[in-house]
Amino acid sequence: MISVSTQSTQAAIDFGISNTDTVARTKGRWQRWTRAYTHEPDEALVRAILADRDIDLEELPYLAVTGGRHRLLPERIGQCRIIGVDELTAIGRGGQAMAGLAATADEPPVLVVSGGSGTAMVAARGNTYTHATGTAVGGGTMLGLARLLLGTVDPHEIDALAQAGNPNGADLSLADVVTGPIGALPADATAVNFGRLARSAAEVSRPDLAAALVTMVGQVIGLLAIQAARARQIERIIVTGHLTDMPSIRRVLESVGRYYATSMELPTDAGYATALGAMLHAEEMANRMPGTGR
Repeated sequence: MISVSTQSTQAAIDFGISNTDTVARTKGRWQRWTRAYTHEPDEALVRAILADRDIDLEELPYLAVTGGRHRLLPERIGQCRIIGVDELTAIGRGGQAMAGLAATADEPPVLVVSGGSGTAMVAARGNTYTHATGTAVGGGTMLGLARLLLGTVDPHEIDALAQAGNPNGADLSLADVVTGPIGALPADATAVNFGRLARSAAEVSRPDLAAALVTMVGQVIGLLAIQAARARQIERIIVTGHLTDMPSIRRVLESVGRYYATSMELPTDAGYATALGAMLHAEEMANRMPGTGR
């Protein structure tokens, strides 16, 4: 993570629809933690989240917040200023930070792909962040279909099954459809997601179903990201969000990148990128805004 001011504790909360992610930095020490979504943000929830790591809201000069429902919070809670950061900015700035980039015009542009319940894609150029595209396919899609296909919504179980399975147990490969490779795609590349199930009533194992499900979700996100980056003439793609916590998803994204000669950068702890982006952007705002602190 790139450095921020060490004068006081900084913290940021990303209120997602599935998870609430928090990052904090105190005297050079980073902390990050996640809570499952329970209810819409309010003062009690903010204080409880910070208390998970013994952080007193009253000791913060300001708190950065982002996520779809962060605007429900007031401008102040007690003596602490609440700085709202729009989600596109937080995603873009967080992706830059994960890539080791500052929010300056001399840095190369990046496409930040935020894989959460759905997937948002943000073009980050200096300190300008624009919505490039997105898809409703994401972690929520995977969990919803996993409930139907696998009888579980535990991402750890889904990931373990997927790593043990073969997606072509449920999918049709190019070899099944055209007897060989097409262009740069190998013969075992997916031709039809879940196509084998349409051809045959034969039972498919849970690991193969999980592998096919993860493959479909990862391929949709990866292909759309490559197309969006090329359309905007952006060379670097940074994938963030808790979907990348799953090694099976990372493997699919990497394979899509190889097929199309495009690197998918998958940083460590990328699930906290949006919260980090909110923290960094809020600090930059605070430095420009007299009286942002107490």
